[in-house]
Amino acid sequence: MAALPLVAAGVWVAAAALLWRSSVPHGLRLPDVDLGAVFTEAQLSRAARFARFERVFWVLSQVTLVTVLAVYAVRGGRFARESAAGPIGTGMLLGMLGFALVWLAQVPFQLVSLWWERRYGISSAGYLDSLVGGWFGLGAEFLFLCLALLIVMGLARVMSDRWWLAGGPVFVGLAALFLLVSPYLQPDTHRLDDPALLADARLYEQAEGTGPIRIDVQVVSPDTKAANAMALGLGPTRRIVLWDTLLEFPHAEASFVLAHEIAHHSRNHLPKGLAWYALFAVPGAWAIARTTRRRGGMRDPLAVPLSLLVLVVLQLAALPLENAIGRRIEAEADWVALERARNPDAARGAFRHFTIDSLSDPSPPSWAYVLFAGHPTIEQRLGMIEAWRLRQATSAAQSP
Repeated sequence: MAALPLVAAGVWVAAAALLWRSSVPHGLRLPDVDLGAVFTEAQLSRAARFARFERVFWVLSQVTLVTVLAVYAVRGGRFARESAAGPIGTGMLLGMLGFALVWLAQVPFQLVSLWWERRYGISSAGYLDSLVGGWFGLGAEFLFLCLALLIVMGLARVMSDRWWLAGGPVFVGLAALFLLVSPYLQPDTHRLDDPALLADARLYEQAEGTGPIRIDVQVVSPDTKAANAMALGLGPTRRIVLWDTLLEFPHAEASFVLAHEIAHHSRNHLPKGLAWYALFAVPGAWAIARTTRRRGGMRDPLAVPLSLLVLVVLQLAALPLENAIGRRIEAEADWVALERARNPDAARGAFRHFTIDSLSDPSPPSWAYVLFAGHPTIEQRLGMIEAWRLRQATSAAQSP
């Protein structure tokens, strides 16, 4: 039994090493990039000012979130004593109350963040619309929380503090279900009807061996000028969603972004993301089981407020590693897109537009890079483009 933790740690490391593999050439050196040759000084200053406020504001929002949940963990038990819904019913009610407190605590930050985006011209959404418009996604999260609590408390009543042995895999199953249905949770979408982009997509899909993937357009232009694209779904529900603002990019730039999203599917990044989640979910479930034992364990509704606090703290603690994984995945999608689109100028133009339109900081400070950057920085992505160019030139020079 003493060797079991060592075996588990070894399995975790081995699985992580397999998932860490990438088609980006090993040891690829990114050359230095002169951002002043890509952006004006005014553009760089504007992006830096916008991002600086966003970063500080995010830190404040998370401090508030943890504080609210800490107070709820200490005092939330009084609501359990007033409930007549039974242990599991009371636990779910406490979970619902905790969810509501989190939402209320984040509303001021959401509104101020929207004010900041409106000030910089990124968003034109109304304040009320921003609160009401996300209720569909919020409802899905609410249902996910209720289902998770129902399962965990049910398992805990049968398996006591060993519920995490079954609970961890159950969480992974729920995450897989959420990934499977995620394409259907995107509002205001319609099929892409751009013949040129669709033709490019078919070429990329053929080269990557993915088979046809449905491509939708999400209408966001009434609310924002920022551009984005997403790979969603799992297996039969695979989908790519392009924001309609992205279609305002020159064709070659939008095509490069499309190649990037197809790469997410061809390189199985979404199933890999689910596997990464499993590597975090199982030890996370164990940590929740351990920390809630003094409250009677998860079979006791009094432990639910504490479990919510532990969950959020674990998520914050895992952010640096999760971001590193995200950067690894996005870098591979960039490299594959360069290989397929073979248009480094278009890639450079797309990243330039993302910076100008979405005010992404091209070169954030190190602490912000570790805490916030789930993608490579724009500076790193421009560096990858130049590294790709260099490899192509070297290969051409060596060809007979």
